[in-house]
Amino acid sequence: MAARRRATTQISRLAHRAGGTAAADRMVPEETPVAFSFAGTTHAVMMASPADFEDFALGFSLTEGIIAAPDEIEAIEVEDHGAGIDIQIRLKDQANTRFEARRRRLAGPVGCGLCGIESIEEAMRSVDAVGASKLTLEADDIIRSVKLLSKVQPLHTETGAVHAAGFYLPGKGVVMAREDVGRHNALDKLAGALAKANIDGASGAVVVTSRVSVEMVQKTAAIGSAFIIAVSAPTALAIRTAQEAGMTLVALVRGDDFDVFTHPDRVISGVTQHVA
Repeated sequence: MAARRRATTQISRLAHRAGGTAAADRMVPEETPVAFSFAGTTHAVMMASPADFEDFALGFSLTEGIIAAPDEIEAIEVEDHGAGIDIQIRLKDQANTRFEARRRRLAGPVGCGLCGIESIEEAMRSVDAVGASKLTLEADDIIRSVKLLSKVQPLHTETGAVHAAGFYLPGKGVVMAREDVGRHNALDKLAGALAKANIDGASGAVVVTSRVSVEMVQKTAAIGSAFIIAVSAPTALAIRTAQEAGMTLVALVRGDDFDVFTHPDRVISGVTQHVA
């Protein structure tokens, strides 16, 4: 296992304020390269907060479609190399055979640079369908989910500089949350934590502190949730992808206000049909 790393560092800076300038300390988040290696070969490298490595490895493997279930992983070994973290992931035979076939299919001179993805086709992969979900939320649930997520962000409270992804269960609140300097990383870590805890992704809503890009929709669908709730705005492609997947996309949650961009029928009070 990797040596435990600090997620924050105290630094000194000059603070310019209306009353003058003074030297002061501030906590800032650490970020480090984290490599995911399968069968000894590096598949992707992320800049991430140095925490929750096993959750990260499991969640990335699930949301990127490398495995279909946690039991397809034989072992996860976290190695600290000083300059970065290498997570060695050993897949069981059948999963490893699928992964090797996938690598051969994607091998070639084209690279789009999206989080280690090796082809445009892979970046635009079809999203898991979640339209069969019977989950509904009241407007108060949506407002409450964002408020509750803000209370379980110790790194953000300390630094003001990281994203969070949480899982909201009606009647229970935010039952799981993870933070990271990268919004995709926070969601992958949440996916891994949910899988380890055997929490069904279809039972609740994913809540994020960031904007909603297409990758956030893809990863939420891979978790199995039919809801993504965000404090910031979505992209047009994220909206189209959520619509296709049967996912309810709620964004711009500010106080008691929010916008529902897709499948508003799951929000059962206080919402009218969204008009594009």
